[in-house]
Amino acid sequence: MPGTNLNAPEPDDRYDIEFFWDPVCPFAWITSRWVEKVAAQKDFRIDWRFISLRLLNKDRDYATEFPPEYEEGHTAGLRMLRVAAAIRAAEGRTVLGPVVTAYGRSYWDKPKGSGMRALLSTPEHVTEVLVAAGLSTDYVTALDDPSWDAELEAETELALSRTGRDVGTPIITFQPAVGGLKDQAGAIRGGPPSSFSFFGPVISRVPSDEDAVRLWDAVTTLATFPGFAELKRSLREVPQLNILGATGEAPETEDWQGGHRRGHLASDRGTESA
Repeated sequence: MPGTNLNAPEPDDRYDIEFFWDPVCPFAWITSRWVEKVAAQKDFRIDWRFISLRLLNKDRDYATEFPPEYEEGHTAGLRMLRVAAAIRAAEGRTVLGPVVTAYGRSYWDKPKGSGMRALLSTPEHVTEVLVAAGLSTDYVTALDDPSWDAELEAETELALSRTGRDVGTPIITFQPAVGGLKDQAGAIRGGPPSSFSFFGPVISRVPSDEDAVRLWDAVTTLATFPGFAELKRSLREVPQLNILGATGEAPETEDWQGGHRRGHLASDRGTESA
């Protein structure tokens, strides 16, 4: 299954939301569950698209700029995105939602200490994902096929062209259907006509159905306000995910810097032990 589509597919106006997803980002997974809840209640259609943290950071020095496990994790995400690109090329966009869900459940819902991280995006793991998504296991051959990387990089660059480069995952583009939001959104650069894009929201827990809509309305109100760019704090709850063992009532809070927890670089630990 060679990767022959070297450019990111054009936006499709049949979709209300474009969600740029890297499968190994815990915040992308949690935000995707929120967006699914919003889509179900507001009758939105989601176009699942790709952003590769491994390709985004290809020119960075993983040994000094990231915690030790990040290169392995980002590479696992790239491998799965190759499979997703092969699926999209053969079967279209509509089948990707079950792929996103199957991959996320097969990883993030596993208990802490399950050893799942070592199996991430291996042929055995991805075969399980494909079966759960109702797709042919033949797609597993795309895991090690770098001919898909040009398409993945083009899609990553498309996402960043809409938000700027100093962001992470996920990135969302929303195309309002009617009214004032649509008029305001037309002024936002980079995306399809009458759309706006943003990084995040970075959330550490999946909201209830009611809160999901309240959060969506708040985020889209901010994102379409003329001149609005950023609202941020670096303190975050540990993502409320089984694989991290962080599903209690009083989650720990961590300080994040540059896409990782502060104090988790090898150089940070060397300073602390000196």
